[in-house]
Amino acid sequence: MSRVIAYVDGFNLYFGLKSKGWKRYYWLNPWLMAEKLLKPGQTLAAVKYFTARISYHPSDPKKHVRQSTWLEAVESLPSTHLFYGHYLPKTIQCYSCGATWNSHEEKMTDVNIAVELLGDAFDDAFDTALVISADSDLAPPVEAVLRRFPGKRVVAVAPPGRQSKKLESVATARFRLGRKVLQDSQFPDQYTKPDGFVLRRPSSWK
Repeated sequence: MSRVIAYVDGFNLYFGLKSKGWKRYYWLNPWLMAEKLLKPGQTLAAVKYFTARISYHPSDPKKHVRQSTWLEAVESLPSTHLFYGHYLPKTIQCYSCGATWNSHEEKMTDVNIAVELLGDAFDDAFDTALVISADSDLAPPVEAVLRRFPGKRVVAVAPPGRQSKKLESVATARFRLGRKVLQDSQFPDQYTKPDGFVLRRPSSWK
């Protein structure tokens, strides 16, 4: 069997879902999603999910609680590993009128994915890598893996509403993550962890 590791760019996927208005798919089981992307003769060795914890914000005081509930569900999945970057405050200025406002920016995901992808390639941990992202910054590490290990495959999987022609151009293959896969890859509304604790889908994600 051909071994597959899925590398999921969490914020890239999240903002893709958000841009499509697909909040109902936020309660995502990434292991199940990756399994549904496999071809015959492939087996899923691991899922590596890259994200950052958000903090309390008065505009949506329960947002961080919803994320923590979902992350707890993901952490309970077999062979699924979470890698955290930073979610930092950022001031944005309008160049036309000079107005400023506060926003946030995720840091380190592309670096973390690159480190894991290259490390796993050198450790011969996969035959095919699924890179679920549309971040063009991931093109150089993908090129490096394929140049150093020509027998391996790296497949670019674009989240809904996202595209990187640069990343797609260097990958072995490319396709878009479809709505049906997301729909069929949800945790149950009441998900029981292996330790018996029950987690519930946030009501606003229905």
